[in-house]
Formats: sequence, structure tokens, C-alpha cells
Amino acid sequence: MKIVIVDCDHEGTGIERGVAEAAGHHLVVASARTEDEVIAAAASAAAIVVQYAPITRRVLESLPELKAIGRYGVGYDTVDVEAVTEHGVALCTVPDYGTEDVSDHALALALSLARGVVRLDAALRRGEHDLAPVKPLHRFSGRVFGVLGLGAIGAATARKAAGLGFSVIGHDPALEPGTTTPAGVPTRTFDELIAEADILSLHVPLNAHTHHLIDTAVLAAMKPTAFLINTCRGAVVDTDAVVQALERGTIAGAGLDVFEQEPLPVDHPLLALPNAVLTPHAAWYSEESYAELKRRVVENVVAVIDGRAPRNMINPEVLGIP
Repeated sequence: MKIVIVDCDHEGTGIERGVAEAAGHHLVVASARTEDEVIAAAASAAAIVVQYAPITRRVLESLPELKAIGRYGVGYDTVDVEAVTEHGVALCTVPDYGTEDVSDHALALALSLARGVVRLDAALRRGEHDLAPVKPLHRFSGRVFGVLGLGAIGAATARKAAGLGFSVIGHDPALEPGTTTPAGVPTRTFDELIAEADILSLHVPLNAHTHHLIDTAVLAAMKPTAFLINTCRGAVVDTDAVVQALERGTIAGAGLDVFEQEPLPVDHPLLALPNAVLTPHAAWYSEESYAELKRRVVENVVAVIDGRAPRNMINPEVLGIP
């Protein structure tokens, strides 16, 4: 059967092709960005793999032979899940391929801010040896590391932060505030987490409830010495509000790997702020996670079109899976 990668910005798709061909299927690679381009590229496909292209109700209505959709990564905010399910199409993701990598990156951003690494490096390159720009620095054992969202990545981040000596607290809407997770993380209300955290690391999906969850009011409720870390989805944070908070000293700094507009424009005001540490949506990446993502996304759709249950599925009711 025909499997179409409708869009992918990776250097190559050899891993995906190997999985598809080993299962006896034909893989086609396209570069679709719009609904019309997706529809044209995926005509007669039994399955598609998507990175950023929109998968809308109109797309589903135009692809009657489609049985499975594989999404590169954890999130699926560009996919109309209701329409996919109504059309009997299995939606598969790879939710845990980058758990270690994203949590590592969240810690890297947090530590670079907590120890002033980026600002000290820039000053040293200018021939400056003064600690004043990064004072006061504090040892980790006296700081509170707050984790918003205690799913797989949030839990891994909490575990690693605790290993470095931070006092870790968390919030997750699925957990009762005041309880402790099986891994030993004390839970707080959302407001308590915001107020207590010296470092606030975000690990939530992007949906109607979390869009601009971190806004001007939330930033104002944080400690002025606190750092904000975002490695989940750019639109969870109101970017304009973060810029203003950094400019005004409402918070001490931000480590951001994801943005509302990607790639980040070269004239974006964040790039001029010395208290912002920025990376280009790189948290997911390691050689190991890269290979695992590419292999498993195709394995999932191959399983569906071959009549088997995939490893990871958002709408299992489509296949009659409880």
C-alpha cells in the first residue's frame, strides 16, 4: 500500500523508507504545506505521515482511502482529531521518543540561567571578568524547581532536577493538589506552583485550555527572581507578555526552545534580551531520539494498514480498542 510523508524537514527519510519497504509498502515523500497540497500529495494513500502540515476535516473528506495518520512527535495540534475519528482513521503519535532528550534540554536551559552561564560567556568574550551582571547566584539546594505538567517528560524533568539538589514541586490537572506522586513529587495548586517556583518548567500539551496559559497575570505572580523554561509548545506562552516581563524585570530570565512563530524572526525582540536563553526547537533532538522517532512513526501506520494495533494511538476506539 501507499504511504505518503506529506511534509518533513529532516535531512533524509531513509529510516522511514526502510521500515515501509520491509513491510512491503511503497513510500512517497512530498513537501506539502497547505490543505490543497496535502490532498494532492496523499491521493490514494492508505496512510500518511505528517510533521507540520494541516490535517483538517476537508483533507479527511478528500482522502477516502486513508486508514492511518502518523504524526512526527508528541503533539498533534495541527490535526483535527474529531474529524479524523469520525472518518475512522487511526491517529498515531510517538509520545515517548524524546522523553530523556527534552527533559535533559529543559534542565540545560534552567541551569544555564541559574548559573549565569550564557551571560558570563558573552561577557568573557568581550574581555569582561565581573560577576555583577549575574548576581545573585544561588546554590541549587536552596531553590524550588516547579514542574507544570507531570506527564512522562515533566516527571523525567522533576526526577533529574531533584537529583541536582533542587526542591521539586509540581502541578498537573489530573492530580489532586496536596498529594505526592509515586515518584515523590509534592503537588500544588496552579497558583501555589507559580508563586513558589524559582524555576518554572512547562510540560503541557497545546490545546484550548493551555493556549497562552502563561500570560501577563501569571508572570506577575511569579517571583521576580524566577526563571521560566519552555520546551513544550510555543503558544502555551504569551510571547509579548514574556518580552515585557523580561524587559521590566518582572521575572529574572527565560529559557525558551519553542516559539509561537518558528523559525524565530531575526528581528524578534527576544533576541535582544540578555536574560533570555534561546534554542531553535532543538530539545527533542539526539541521534538516538531522531532515529527512534523516524522508525516508530512509520511502524505505527504500517501496523494499522496491516491490520494490527499500533504501539501508540490517540483514538483507539477507531480500531475497537478499549
